[in-house]
Amino acid sequence: MWHLVPTATLAIALALVSPGGVRAQDRAQDRAQDRAATAETTPARQIVISLTERRLHLLEEGRPPRSFPVAIGRPGVAIPLGNSQILRKRRNPTWRPTANQRRENPALPASVPPGPSNPLGKFALDLGWTAIAIHGTNEPDSVGRRASGGCFRMLPADIATLFEMVPLGTPVRVVSGPAVVPAPQPAIAVAVPAALPSPAPPPSPLPKVAPPPLPILADPRCATAGAPLRRMICTVPELAALDGRARGLHQRHLAALPVERRDAAAYALLQEERRFDDRITARCWVRRGMEDDPAVAAAARACLSDALTVRLEEAKRR
Repeated sequence: MWHLVPTATLAIALALVSPGGVRAQDRAQDRAQDRAATAETTPARQIVISLTERRLHLLEEGRPPRSFPVAIGRPGVAIPLGNSQILRKRRNPTWRPTANQRRENPALPASVPPGPSNPLGKFALDLGWTAIAIHGTNEPDSVGRRASGGCFRMLPADIATLFEMVPLGTPVRVVSGPAVVPAPQPAIAVAVPAALPSPAPPPSPLPKVAPPPLPILADPRCATAGAPLRRMICTVPELAALDGRARGLHQRHLAALPVERRDAAAYALLQEERRFDDRITARCWVRRGMEDDPAVAAAARACLSDALTVRLEEAKRR
């Protein structure tokens, strides 16, 4: 045992002489472990929502950014800014109005179950802010506008895509100005050896054929229209053109269906038109007799133009 004493004594002496060196080594190891843990937990995806653009940007490492339109809080509604994250994902969510919403409209139900009348649509991503979520909607024509109670609404197809792509904990940042997204990486030029034969010239492109013009079908109610908004659609040329193109596309859609399906489809379109009339009456409302006021008329025309444009785009996708 006598030969072990000098070694033990030397180790103790070194520890007493240079404790700072031992502690520095431990701290360096701790920092290396922290960096490794941070690298493992760094999110590969993040969401940036721009209030100015009214768009949601999905940024993914190694992939081009994707962008989706959103509806943001209507005028007078506080919209959260800053950083949050996705805390919960709900499929077929139940909507429960907040206390403020119940005070503003006591007629609201205590809750709305999943279904076509649910304002959240089929998917909801709850954020770290109270009662704030990214969700679908049963009013797709409101997307891209200031129309929500503070949440961020998305088109049904867009929220279904986002719901499947982002995991819990995905960072979400809301900014008032334009979102800063990475520019796409330029393509890398590759030198081709001179010995390789020159590629054959590409075939001449086929001449582009212009698509047929959209059919325009006049509203048969224009001859007897009494409501201010319907009269405005019938008498303002640009509004009448938007409305007529949507009607023409609906008619072309019906003509392409099998005979046994036309009656049901025609009834569905009639119900859709009634719902559209209800929406523009609620959003673009004009008191009877006030349509001659220039400011009122300009606001109503802008509102109708937005609603008819969305309706026309939906008819194109049908």
